[in-house]
Amino acid sequence: LKDLQNGNVVLTSVGIVGTVVTINNDDTLILRVRPDNVKLQVARSAITSLVTEEKKT
Repeated sequence: LKDLQNGNVVLTSVGIVGTVVTINNDDTLILRVRPDNVKLQVARSAITSLVTEEKKT
């Protein structure tokens, strides 16, 4: 998870799935969450895994 990039789809420790839109220098990320494209600021440590196409189906 050290290599997170904009556009990665991630799962947080509380079950939120979102797309990384910004990686901040203070160990936080901005995620875009569907269906309404809400943006959330989360701690990098809250990211538990990358969501791959295989996991989505």
